Order: sequence, then C-alpha cells, then structure tokens
Amino acid sequence: MPPLDFKKEDKYLYQPPAHPVLVDVPEMIFFMVDGEGNPNDPAGAYQHAIELLYALSYAVRMGGKKGAFPVPDYREYVVPPLESLWWNCNNPPPSQKKDFRWISMIRQPGFVTPETLSYAQEQVGKKKPHLNVAAARLASFREGLCVQCLHTGPYDEEPATLVQMHSFMEREGLLPDMDGSRAHHEIYLSDPRKTSPERLKTVLRLPAKRR
Repeated sequence: MPPLDFKKEDKYLYQPPAHPVLVDVPEMIFFMVDGEGNPNDPAGAYQHAIELLYALSYAVRMGGKKGAFPVPDYREYVVPPLESLWWNCNNPPPSQKKDFRWISMIRQPGFVTPETLSYAQEQVGKKKPHLNVAAARLASFREGLCVQCLHTGPYDEEPATLVQMHSFMEREGLLPDMDGSRAHHEIYLSDPRKTSPERLKTVLRLPAKRR
C-alpha cells in the first residue's frame, strides 16, 4: 500500500483551482501551536511554532515506521503541509505585523492520539531542548463552508486574490463568517526557503455563510 498522502487523497482541499470555489471542509485533527507576533521575525514565536510542528510530526512518522509506539491502525504517510489561521491581518502595514494572532498547525492521520503526541514531545524534547514542546496541542477542527482559491506568487500579493474571493462570495450570495475559531486560513504548498517568491503556491481559504 502506498504511503497516505492527504494532498492526493483530498485533492479538493489541497489542489484547488486558481479561481474561487466553494468547499465544505470536514473535521480533521491537527497538531496546533497558538501564538502572536510578526511571522517574519526570524527569532519570533511563529518560526518556533513551525520548527516545533514539523519536529513533532516527523517524530510521529518515524516512530510509527519503527514501531516505537503501539498504533493498531498505523499506515505510513507523507507529512502534510504547514497551515495557519490568522487574525488581525487585514492588510496592515509591516509595522503592525507584531499584532498578528495565529494558530499554526499540521494535519495528522486519524490514528494519532494524545498519547502519540506525548511520545513525540518526549522525543523532540531530547533532540531539540530549545523547543517548548508543551506549546503544542492535538485538536480536532471542522471548518465547514468556505471559499478557497490557489494563490501563486508572493505572500504580500495575496490581497489581489482575496478581492476575487470576496467578489465570488457576493455573486454566490455568501457572507464572510469570521466568528469564533473561524479565520483567514492559509495552506503553504511551497517551501519559501527553496522556492522563488513568484512561484510560491498557497491555498487561501475564507470561512463563509449563506445570506
């Protein structure tokens, strides 16, 4: 059996077209880290969250392959892409990015449990003691009705794609729905360390409700 790859299994979530579409996002489980601050700060909380999420996710993947912890339904899988929910980020000047609130997260297979997270935290804590492993949590999240679109290009050029998404909402009789845990959502399909800005691919997702 080939490794589980959510990008292929759930193409409608991870490979949307370059024009806005409506999607109903089901419940999934994630490793999450909550924080605030400028995501571009190389020594900031956001970069710490990214390193922690990937370290924990790969600890689970490798631990399962080696049988280091008992998982009856374990299946080899590809670690999914990084995602983030964002608040206070409606076109602010760079000086205000310190006011961003966010939840960074990486999706996990259904066999991952709180005990699995504890195992991963123990392993990462030994190998990377500079990371605050206690900052991570395992949580389910059902996003529901959303409008999404593939954005290609620099992150700072996302507003143009968002304008298209809001216009689509108006045509379809939808309203933005940013209540509670619902927020501007981004899924990063490209590694910015290896990809030029004009080639970056990001799934943009906005929660919506019917009028």
